[in-house]
Amino acid sequence: MAPDKNAAMTYNVTFVRPAKFYISGFTNVPHVQYFYSFLCFVYIMTVVGNVLLLSVIFLVKTLHTPKYMIVFNLALTDLCGSTALIPKVLDTFLFDNRYIVYEACLSYMFFVVFFLSVQSWTLVTMAYDRFIAICFPLRYHSIVTKPAIAAMLLLVWVVSLSLMSCMVGLLDRLSFCGSLVIQSFYCDHGPTFRLACNDTSLNYTMALVCIAAVMCFLPILIVLTYVCVAIALSRIASHKERVKALKTCTSHLILVAIFYLPLLGTYTTMLPNARIINSILTHTIPALLNPILYSLKTEEMLNCIRRLCKSNRLSNMTLSNKMTCL
Repeated sequence: MAPDKNAAMTYNVTFVRPAKFYISGFTNVPHVQYFYSFLCFVYIMTVVGNVLLLSVIFLVKTLHTPKYMIVFNLALTDLCGSTALIPKVLDTFLFDNRYIVYEACLSYMFFVVFFLSVQSWTLVTMAYDRFIAICFPLRYHSIVTKPAIAAMLLLVWVVSLSLMSCMVGLLDRLSFCGSLVIQSFYCDHGPTFRLACNDTSLNYTMALVCIAAVMCFLPILIVLTYVCVAIALSRIASHKERVKALKTCTSHLILVAIFYLPLLGTYTTMLPNARIINSILTHTIPALLNPILYSLKTEEMLNCIRRLCKSNRLSNMTLSNKMTCL
C-alpha cells in the first residue's frame, strides 16, 4: 500500500524532508516473488565466486601482479556493490518492508551508485592493460607496473567518490512535499529527485554529468583502446598470433557488453518495469559473471586453485600425522 501524501515531514526554514520514502518495485507483474528468489540465488553465487577469486589472488604470491591488482579491485567492487544492493532489495520485496527512512535512502543510493561507478572505471583500467599488452608488448612490464596501477585504481575510487558524493549530496537541498513513492526497486537517483517540489535543475545537471561520464566518456575510452588494438593486430603477419592476441581480449569485451547493454536500456526505455529489469541486470549479472569470465576460467587461475587445494591437503595430512604421533 502506497504512503499517504500527508505522511510525516521534517520542516526547517528552507526544506521539507519526508520521514520515509516508499519503494514501489514492479507494477502488475504476477509471481514476482520468484524473480526476487532468483536474485537471492544470484547473490549467493556472486559472493562465493568473488570471495574465491579474492582469496586465491591474496594467497598466491605469483598473482601479485598489476593485471591481478585490477582483477582484485573488480572482484572487491562486485562483492561490495552486490552486498549494498541485493540484501536490501530482498528485504524490501520478499518481506514487504517498502518504507525506508530518508537518511537511509540517501545512504543506500550512494553506495549502490558509487560501486557501480567504480566498476565502470575498473573496466576502463582493464582495457588500458590490454591496450599496452598488445600495442606495446616489449614495454608492457615497464609501463604497467604495480605503482602505476595502484595510482590508477586510487584515482578511480577518488573520482567515483567525488562524483557520487556530489550527486547524492545535492538531494539534501530538495523539498519533498508531494508523492513519496519511488518508482524503482531501490532508492534510484532519477525517480527520487523527480519527486521534489522545488527547483531540481542542479540535480538534473549533475545527473547528466555522471551519466555522461559512465555512459559516454568511459565507453568511448574503451572503444578507442580497441581501435588501437585492432590496428596493432592487423599489422601482425601470422593469423595464429592474431587469434591468440585477440583471445586475451574476449573476456573483457564480454564483460563490457554485459555491463553497458543493460545500462543503456535503463536510460533509454520509458516503461517502468523494463527500466527496473535493465537496472537489476546491470547491478547483478556482471558481478556474477566477472569472476568466471575474466579469471576463474583461465588456466593460470585454475592451476593456482589446484595448487592451493593440494597444499591444503598436504597441510592437513601433516597435521593429522603429528596428532597421531602424539
